[in-house]
Amino acid sequence: MYPLIDRLVHLILTLRVSTTTSERAFSKMKLVKARLRSTMSDDFLKSRIILSIEREIVGTFWMKKMIDDFYCISQRRVQMMKKRKVSS
Repeated sequence: MYPLIDRLVHLILTLRVSTTTSERAFSKMKLVKARLRSTMSDDFLKSRIILSIEREIVGTFWMKKMIDDFYCISQRRVQMMKKRKVSS
């Protein structure tokens, strides 16, 4: 009956959700930036904010497994470098 009113209602309902998400991101940025203000690069700040916003997902990570995986990758790189030194 009133297509423009229907579109307006949908827009208002969508806008509220998107505004809340951006406000939450700015709030987290203020907290993260206040703690480490003098020693932060832009990339580090961006990574910290993402981790802070997505803290529920980060809480499910297995830190021990990530450390072990990183250790294995690190050792593999060292072995490759040793092979290059021997062959030259």
